Amino acid sequence: MSQSDSQNIMINKRLSIAPMIDWTTTDCRFFARLFNPHTYLYTEMISTGAIINGNTDRLLRFDNTEHPLVLQLGGADIGEMTHGAVEAQKRGFDEVNINVGCPSDRVQHNKIGACLMAEPDTVAGLVRHMQAEVDIPVTVKHRIGIDEHDSYQFMKDFVQASAEAGCQRFIVHARIAWLKGLSPKENREIPPLRYDDVYRLKQEFPELQIEINGGIDSVEQIKSHFQHVDGVMIGRAAYHNPYLLAEAMQLWGEEAPSREYILSQLYPYLEKQVAKGEPLTSISRHLLGLFQGLPGARRWRQSLSGKQQLTVDDIKAAGDATLASIERARQTDLVTDYNH
Repeated sequence: MSQSDSQNIMINKRLSIAPMIDWTTTDCRFFARLFNPHTYLYTEMISTGAIINGNTDRLLRFDNTEHPLVLQLGGADIGEMTHGAVEAQKRGFDEVNINVGCPSDRVQHNKIGACLMAEPDTVAGLVRHMQAEVDIPVTVKHRIGIDEHDSYQFMKDFVQASAEAGCQRFIVHARIAWLKGLSPKENREIPPLRYDDVYRLKQEFPELQIEINGGIDSVEQIKSHFQHVDGVMIGRAAYHNPYLLAEAMQLWGEEAPSREYILSQLYPYLEKQVAKGEPLTSISRHLLGLFQGLPGARRWRQSLSGKQQLTVDDIKAAGDATLASIERARQTDLVTDYNH
């Protein structure tokens, strides 16, 4: 594929990393940004209650390299959600997203997440009031259905209500959510993927920006989905194997950064965090997938996991040892496609 063909693929297209509770923290997002400067990054889902009553500065902190960056909000109260949107704009987020996809019991109790698909007028009201107070886009991430409400028409009616309220971008997890009987993990795996429903949504609402999410773990899959929709959101595949983001640089006609380069950019950040008093043991968990599938990957993970204390020098030593293992393997032709 030529560079011009690659650039044509990305005209009006978007690649993003899904919001994942306990995972897409600022440290995780900084790490993800090193692999690809073009992807949209999302915060964890942050409840409006946490923003109003918690340590807002810490909850909403980010490194400037994380842009473009989206704050995902969880809530259903118009006043609280509007407050969250205003905070997002004030603090420099590029977008604010309404969570209508999380199926956990905890968030259902607070009318957060996928249960709101049953209340399209409520979500439309949130969109309308939030957009009236901010200039940044307000978007919606949702499922294709919930429980017995699993028809295409149910999703279409939900989207139409928010679109009429002014929402222009919808991120669709191509599975229904079972709000009772399945755990959040099972809801990511058991309900079958229905990509065709998302494609149809784009066909029937060509004026809207429609992104697809669910089960996507390769650049080839990303390319395939781009033939039908405006964006692709990757979830856990990007966390467990972040080099997928580097491989996706080909979509923009650009070369993937090497893992050696990524480490060289990571170390100063880690040193800065240590100077702020942040424990490396809480940051290192986001780094475990750097060498996924390569020689030395297991030792890299072991070097960073389960430690009560960890220093930047420890991580550098583990990185050097892993790069050396890969180089030895490359020289013996055990690794033929490693980008050093």
